[in-house]
Amino acid sequence: MSHPQKTDAGRDAPPRTHVLTDPAFLRLWIGSTASGLATWAMPFILGLAVLDGSLTAVGLGVLLATRTTGFLVSLPLGGLLADRFSRRSVVLWAGLTAALATPVMAAGVEASALVLAAVAATAVGAGQGACRPAFQALTAEVVDEPRRQRANAALTVSVRVTTLVAPAVTALLSTTLDTSALLLVTAALWAVAALAPPGEARTRPGSAAPEPWSPVADFADGLREARRHPWFLAGLGALTAVIATGYSATGVLLPVVSRDTFGTETVLAGAMTAYTAGALAGALVIGRWRPSAQGWTSLCGLALYGFAPLSLLVPVSPWTVVAAYVLAGIGIELFNVPWFTAAQREVAPDKLARVSSLDFLFSYGLAPVGLALIAPAAQAVGTDTVLAVCAALCFLAPAAAALAPGAKRFSARTA
Repeated sequence: MSHPQKTDAGRDAPPRTHVLTDPAFLRLWIGSTASGLATWAMPFILGLAVLDGSLTAVGLGVLLATRTTGFLVSLPLGGLLADRFSRRSVVLWAGLTAALATPVMAAGVEASALVLAAVAATAVGAGQGACRPAFQALTAEVVDEPRRQRANAALTVSVRVTTLVAPAVTALLSTTLDTSALLLVTAALWAVAALAPPGEARTRPGSAAPEPWSPVADFADGLREARRHPWFLAGLGALTAVIATGYSATGVLLPVVSRDTFGTETVLAGAMTAYTAGALAGALVIGRWRPSAQGWTSLCGLALYGFAPLSLLVPVSPWTVVAAYVLAGIGIELFNVPWFTAAQREVAPDKLARVSSLDFLFSYGLAPVGLALIAPAAQAVGTDTVLAVCAALCFLAPAAAALAPGAKRFSARTA
């Protein structure tokens, strides 16, 4: 027989339901999934626009670059707003911004007005970036701590499924819809992302009486909170190193190795599919697994990404590359899910969105730099040297992070 739980005030609370049957979380999951579908579909749709002649390759590069710029600029601002004001409102206005800017971008592409399309793409990226820390912090408010790891696993499963489904669905729809209509479909998805998530608690745990808003002071406060957790800084450094080197190297050099070493693009497709399949498996496993040394386990998972560049350095067979990418996919989710869960547990609730924005800003913000430098580095010192250095950094950075205080359990508390 189940007994009612007690709230902090001592009142009876209803028994805790499974997170996947919690209506509030399901609404949050639907909103997050819709934003993911819109995000992943847009580059594919613009690629189709290049194929049908409505957009040039240069225009494609401009639109993707301006969208990324909007994303990176809005990340810290989204974190500031989500900690100062209602996180639900930040998701609402960020999603609506992307939803309203998308038809403008479609009109710009249709009329060959690249400047108009680029401005709209920047706004779409800004909406996407502002949503990320707000969704992360809203998860901590909607889901209680014992269920958060499973909730984060469910959210990351939707991300991985989205990476598989979005291009396929887009290709299917492109048989009956033109580029402008496809972009309008993503606008509708952004509207769902804006409207679906539930409300939040009126009083945020750990929040004090509001003071006059100073973005600079609030940002500095977020930095101080991040520095208060040495394991977080060390883990973020390791994640940034892996993404900027290993992820970038394989993204740029995998197509080259697939073509030059194996003489076919099948290895490229197989490796990317294997990575996503491994990530799905990793998310399903970590949704239920609670290792005692969770931080060290997660960092070991992150280090598995080193096998991806290593398999390209010593390409024994295509199956070796595929197996390495399965391991990398499993490992990245063994890291991601506990990492997000630990931040939601350890970081002060009223500073969580700011710290989350720093996480996304550094880990993913430096990825374009790595992508831009890998090809020139390979030409200067050789592909094998670049792959060897990247593989070594993928193994060594998580190992170094494991030495930080609190890294064993991603917590400063004793077991």
